[in-house]
Amino acid sequence: MSTLQACQLVIDIPGRPDGNPLEFSVAAGQIWGVLGPNGAGKTTLLHTLAGLRPSRNGDVRLGAQRLNDLGRREIARQLGLVFQDRQDGFPATVLETALIGRHPWLSPWQMETGDDLARAEAALQALDVGHLRDRLVSTLSGGERQRVAIATILTQAPAIWLLDEPTNHLDLHHQVAVMKLLKQQAAGGKAVFMCLHDLNLAARWCDHLLLLYPDGEACWGPAEAMLVPSVLEKLYGQKLMTVEADGAPVFVPARE
Repeated sequence: MSTLQACQLVIDIPGRPDGNPLEFSVAAGQIWGVLGPNGAGKTTLLHTLAGLRPSRNGDVRLGAQRLNDLGRREIARQLGLVFQDRQDGFPATVLETALIGRHPWLSPWQMETGDDLARAEAALQALDVGHLRDRLVSTLSGGERQRVAIATILTQAPAIWLLDEPTNHLDLHHQVAVMKLLKQQAAGGKAVFMCLHDLNLAARWCDHLLLLYPDGEACWGPAEAMLVPSVLEKLYGQKLMTVEADGAPVFVPARE
């Protein structure tokens, strides 16, 4: 199974000091959540880990190899990315979009096989968008488009999932359904690394957390070690109250 490693990694945000070099490893079966206020660099970190942005210092490793030494097709076979915001490059149906996930596994000019089609249709069903298979993606709601994007990564079947706000635009039911899906992927040996704004989703579903501060400082580790009110209050600049519900902590902003 592939692991994703940040090796003395410093993400490049203009005008910001280096802060703490990141040194962590995302292993099969783990679910990591990245938390931090707006502007802390969560999306920049995700794009750097995916090889889409250069780092200021340090390396990203995929398994035993430096990410920069791998071709994009090899990277895409091991690593999938769900963006926070997407632009439609060309008109495509929901099914055609999901099938893009199979492209890393096809040779140039090779057509999708029956197995590829079955994978895509199963992924759309899993994300509750199978009934939209023939609709143009451009006609969908924000939540439907988000579920199609996740279905595309499910079709791709990478070992490592990188997701930027995977519950963005989703109603409560579909938020839970997506988090359950990610939990199932981790239980099946995948690694999940995602940026989240919802502290309580992270507390409920993640086993490891990475906290990013706007000044470049960071800390990371098992979720139970990170879910400390004093640590989270410093992260968000907000006084918090903590209660327990269904065996997990719930954090609520305190009244000023």
